[in-house]
Amino acid sequence: MKRGIVFKLFVLTTALCVLILATIFIGQTVFFKLYYVHQKVENVQASLHAFAKQYVNRDDAVAIERLEQEFYREHNTWVTVLDQFGNVKESAENSIEIKIRDRSYETFAGKSITIPLYSFVNIEDIRQGNEFLRAGNDVIIQALRKGSNIVPYRISILNTGVTWENNQIAKKEHEILPSNNRAEEWNDERFPSLYLFGSIAKTTLPTKNEASRFIYTNHLFLDRIKAFQAELLLNNEEEAAATLETTYEENDIKYKQFVTPIKDKDGKPAFIFATASLQPVDEAIRMIQDYYVYLIVFVLVLILLTSFYYSKGIARPLLQINHMTKKIADLDFSEKIPITSKDEIGDLSRNINELSDTLHSYIQKLQQDIEKEKQLEFTRKEFISGVSHELKTPLSVIQSCLSILKDGVANHKRDYYFAAMENEVKRMDLLIVDMLELAKYESGTYKMMLDTFRIDAVIEQSCEKLHAEIANKQLSLNVSLAQIEVVANKLRIEQVIVNFINNAIRYTPEGYSINISMIEEQEIVKVCIENTGVHIPPAQIEKIWDRFYRGEASRHRATGGTGLGLAISKKILELHDVPYGARNTPNGVLFFFHLKKATYK
Repeated sequence: MKRGIVFKLFVLTTALCVLILATIFIGQTVFFKLYYVHQKVENVQASLHAFAKQYVNRDDAVAIERLEQEFYREHNTWVTVLDQFGNVKESAENSIEIKIRDRSYETFAGKSITIPLYSFVNIEDIRQGNEFLRAGNDVIIQALRKGSNIVPYRISILNTGVTWENNQIAKKEHEILPSNNRAEEWNDERFPSLYLFGSIAKTTLPTKNEASRFIYTNHLFLDRIKAFQAELLLNNEEEAAATLETTYEENDIKYKQFVTPIKDKDGKPAFIFATASLQPVDEAIRMIQDYYVYLIVFVLVLILLTSFYYSKGIARPLLQINHMTKKIADLDFSEKIPITSKDEIGDLSRNINELSDTLHSYIQKLQQDIEKEKQLEFTRKEFISGVSHELKTPLSVIQSCLSILKDGVANHKRDYYFAAMENEVKRMDLLIVDMLELAKYESGTYKMMLDTFRIDAVIEQSCEKLHAEIANKQLSLNVSLAQIEVVANKLRIEQVIVNFINNAIRYTPEGYSINISMIEEQEIVKVCIENTGVHIPPAQIEKIWDRFYRGEASRHRATGGTGLGLAISKKILELHDVPYGARNTPNGVLFFFHLKKATYK
C-alpha cells in the first residue's frame, strides 16, 4: 500500500527521534559499560600472559615484588602468584617457622613448617619483637590436610589467649569437622582437618621502618586471595575452576577477578591471581548523567537538522525529474533518476527512466544504421572512383592494341600485342580482387576471427612461396626467427607478411639483401622485414599506406602490383589492434608490426 509524502515524512521524523533518544539511553546505561568491561577483561588477560612469562624469569622476591608494582601502575590491577594450595609465593619475609612436636602424626612429627602471617593478621599491625611471636612459645595449629602437606588456618598461642585464624576457611569449618567433634576422630583420614602441637622456632617480620610487601597494603585483595584459597582447598578442582574469572562487589564497588593456572619456576602448579576495579566506568557514567542536559540540546538540534535534510530528500526527486526531462528534450540520455521510494514519485521516476532508455536505444540504433550506411556509401564511392581511375590506363592500352591489330599496321607484332592485352587483363583482375578485399575491410562489418599459431612457421611458409621471385632477382634472404606462438588471424597475418616481402622484393635492387627478424618482448613479438639498397623520402613515408600511392619514379606500374597491398595490410593490422609502421634505416627501409603472444594458465 502506497503512503503519502506527508505521512512518510511524519513517520520518518518520529522514528528518527525515537531512535536517537533510544540509542543515547541504551548506549549510556548498557553498552558503554559492557564495552568497557569487555575491553578491560581482554587487556588484563593479555597482560597476565605476559606477566606469567616475566615471572618465570625473576629470581628473587624483590624482583617479583617490583614486577607486581609495575603491573599495578600500568593496568590499575592488583596481581600476585599463588602456589598450588592458594598461598602467596615468595612470602617468607612475613612468616613464622613452627617446629611440630606432636607425635600423633608421624608424617609431620619433628618437621618445621613456615606459615605466612598475611592469612591470619594484618601485617601492618605487627612488627619484629611482638611478644606473642617470640621463639619458644608453644602453639596449637589447626590445619587442612592435603596429602603429605598441611595448610594451617588457625593458630593458638598457649599461655597468652591469642588465637589467629584465616577467616575465609574458618567460616566454612563446619564442612570439615567431625560430626561429634570427638578428639579421637581427628586422626581419621576421612577428615581433612587436624590438630598439631609445636613451638615457634623463628619469626620473620619487617622492622618498624621497613615497608611491607606491596600487595599486603590492600586488605581487600588479601581477603579475595583467602576466599579463593578456601574454595580451592575445600572444594574439588571443577568447583574451584568456576571462580577463575568472576565479578564481585565490595563497598559498593564492582571488581573483576582473574585466576590463571600456570607452572612455576620449578614446574609445579601455581596460579596468577589478579583483581581489577570497575569503578572508573561507574564514574564515567555518572559524569555523562551530569551532562545529560547538554546531550538533550544536542539531540534536539540533530533532530531539526535531520528533519530538514529528509524533507529536502523527499523533494529532491521532483527536482531531478524536472532536470531529467529537460535533458531528454535536448536528446541527452546520459543521466538517470535514482529510485528511492515505492510511492507515486518512485513510479514516475521509473517510467521516465524507461522512456529515456527506450528513446536512447532507438536513437542509437538509428545513428548506427545511418553511420553504417554512410560508411557503405563512402566505400562504394571510393571503390568506383578507384576502379575507374585504375582501369582507365589498362583499358586505354587494350584499346590501342586492338586499333593497331584492326588496322593491320604491325601484323608481324601480332603476338606481342596479344600478350600485352593479356597482361593488362590479368592486372585488372588482380586490381578488382584487391579493391573488393579492401572495401570489405573498410566497410566496418568484417569481424576478425583470432586463433593461436606459430608466427615463425608462417614466415617460413611465406618465404618459401616467394623463393622463385627472390632467386630471379638475385637477392639474398637473411632470416632470424624464434619459435613463438601468437594470437591473431593466421590467414590475414600471412597475407600481411606476403605483402611486405613482395614489397621488399619489388623495391630491392638486384644483388642486395632482404632481412627478416623477430624481436621478443614480455607479452608481444615484433616482426621486422627490411629491404636494403633504397630509401623512402621522410616526407612521404607516411603516405605509403595510402591506396594507389606512387611517390617516386621507381614506384610505377611497371614494377608490378596494384598499389593496394600496403593499404590492405594496414586495414588488417588495424583490425588486430596492434602497432605497425615503416621507417628508414641506414641500409634501407624497415617494415614492422607487433602481435600478442599466446599465454597459457
